[in-house]
Amino acid sequence: MKPRDIMLAVAVAAAWGCNFVAIEVGLGQMPPLLFGALRFALAAFPAVLLIGGPRTPWRWVFGIGLVLGVVKFSLLFAGMAAGLPAGLSSLLLQSQAIFTTVFAVALLRERPGLRQWAGLGVAVAGVGLVASRLGSDRPVEGFVLVLAAAVAWSVSNIMMRRAAPPDMLRFMVWVSAVATLPLFALSLLFEGPSRVGAALSGLDLSGLGALVYIAGISTLAGFAGWGVLIKRYGAATVAPFSMLVPFFGMSSAALFLGEPLQTGDVIAGALVIGGVLLGASGGGRVAAPNGTDRRPGPSHEPDQRLVTAGRQVASSA
Repeated sequence: MKPRDIMLAVAVAAAWGCNFVAIEVGLGQMPPLLFGALRFALAAFPAVLLIGGPRTPWRWVFGIGLVLGVVKFSLLFAGMAAGLPAGLSSLLLQSQAIFTTVFAVALLRERPGLRQWAGLGVAVAGVGLVASRLGSDRPVEGFVLVLAAAVAWSVSNIMMRRAAPPDMLRFMVWVSAVATLPLFALSLLFEGPSRVGAALSGLDLSGLGALVYIAGISTLAGFAGWGVLIKRYGAATVAPFSMLVPFFGMSSAALFLGEPLQTGDVIAGALVIGGVLLGASGGGRVAAPNGTDRRPGPSHEPDQRLVTAGRQVASSA
């Protein structure tokens, strides 16, 4: 990769990692469902009026919009609002790779290799270490909600592979549009009109800045840059940069929010990230339509690209 493209990849990972700080700031002023609705509204409009159709069957746009946009982000925001630290949330969310592998085996007939299973085991150990360190400053409720968000992300990854969107940025704008109205409706139903009204009337510059960052920089600019890199170099070259997201997430949370970087968290992060990278290099088999096995290779690059792109859809959180 050219130096400028390496810098772009690192910048996108940094934007997605620092996104968790913006989420923490936003949740300080808005309830989670309202925050999610406003985030997707800004990401979708007016962009959805300018870019044309999603170039993907509508069933996938609506399905992924609900699973990824509504379910996954509602669970993530609720988990962080329940008290799970921003840095730890950025790490725990990467456990989606574990669930994605499990669902790919069960639903897509993929056959992971030995290295992939080993990577899965290492990543599970990292998540287990995070779970063993729960307490008053990292509540069980928040852990469960963010872990459930990782499960929802993994389901959307499987759907993304089936959808095969040719333009990830365009697709994400439409997914954002689909998620907006259900999230507003859920916010009014569960958070109540009075709480919604109070949050909107009390919104200050830091809350607005958090929304602009998440919608404009993390979502639109982030996916635009990531899409350019995928087209230039392919998924295999670009994907490892996504593992910098927890690093930037935990580092920015420590720097801007004062969250301590404890030794156990660093070890857990190394296990999760190392396990994901080990599994990504495993070269598992995928069952072909005729029942035979094939290993992903250069001739199957479009499929690999879409799987990786799907895994990045929620990296921006």
